[in-house]
Amino acid sequence: MKAVITVTGRDSVGIIAKVATECSLYKANIIDISQSVLSEYFAMIMLVDIHELTIDFSDFSDKLTALGKGCGLDVHVMHEDIFNSMHNI
Repeated sequence: MKAVITVTGRDSVGIIAKVATECSLYKANIIDISQSVLSEYFAMIMLVDIHELTIDFSDFSDKLTALGKGCGLDVHVMHEDIFNSMHNI
């Protein structure tokens, strides 16, 4: 199982490190990452393996959303199943 994490907001030092650290706390393994900085704005898409997630997926999503809010970022976590079904309709 996988999840897609998106992060957007004003650029600052350590965004990737903060999200990666939060993922590692719950055993979400980063498979792929793409990030860009456009002027002062940061955008990232991260694909993570959640096979060994140590908390419920909804709790994991809530933790990352809260991390984003605390840093002034918009963080969304979408389970691979939902992401795939959106594109199969």
